[in-house]
Amino acid sequence: MRRIFSATGLALFAALGANGAMAAKALTVQTETIPVTSGTQSDTAPLSEDDVKVPQSSSPPPSDDPKVKSTDAGAQAPLPEVLYSTDYLPKPVARMHSQLKEAALLGDMKRLRMVLESNELPPTLSFGEIGDPIEFLKQSSGDGEGFEILAILADVLDAGFIHVDKGTPQEMYVWPYFARFPLHDLTAEQKVELFRIVTAGDFAEMQDFGAWSFYRVGIGPDGTLHYFVAGD
Repeated sequence: MRRIFSATGLALFAALGANGAMAAKALTVQTETIPVTSGTQSDTAPLSEDDVKVPQSSSPPPSDDPKVKSTDAGAQAPLPEVLYSTDYLPKPVARMHSQLKEAALLGDMKRLRMVLESNELPPTLSFGEIGDPIEFLKQSSGDGEGFEILAILADVLDAGFIHVDKGTPQEMYVWPYFARFPLHDLTAEQKVELFRIVTAGDFAEMQDFGAWSFYRVGIGPDGTLHYFVAGD
């Protein structure tokens, strides 16, 4: 129920002023009752728990874990876990990793061809048409024979890696981990790792671009080599 002071009562209070305050207490103020229509909640009616929604903070407390970063909005997001030991890898993945690295360290393009052709599907080596994969890699190599590319492949496979998209059709083991790691969150040690693969100029360009754009390797859980590719 809403109670509203009548115009007569309000006028009477105003007329009495400060000096007549005591007298005003003795006067009876006229009120009128305005019924509230059915279905409309009274301003003074008690509220149930369902009516009161107390906002809860969506931001967890700050974390001291160095693997956790804070966003501008105050939320916390974990950094990807970086792995180094190949003991973590499923056997098919470890086997493909070993075969690629062996061919690279031996400087043997024929052996690399055998590894590439062992795939169920040809791996992605470029975002365009390439023709013969080994000839393409030779042409992409600064020396024209493929040794530079093999050295890059060896360096990439020596780096830490990351396990991404777990439990999805896109699940993959990716080398180097920089390909899926926020570059602005790299530690001093991680930057040294990075500069073993690319130059400072390359890194500056990738920071401007916002992501790793140099060579990376992706191997599926079943050991399939999905790509050895550079670019965006």
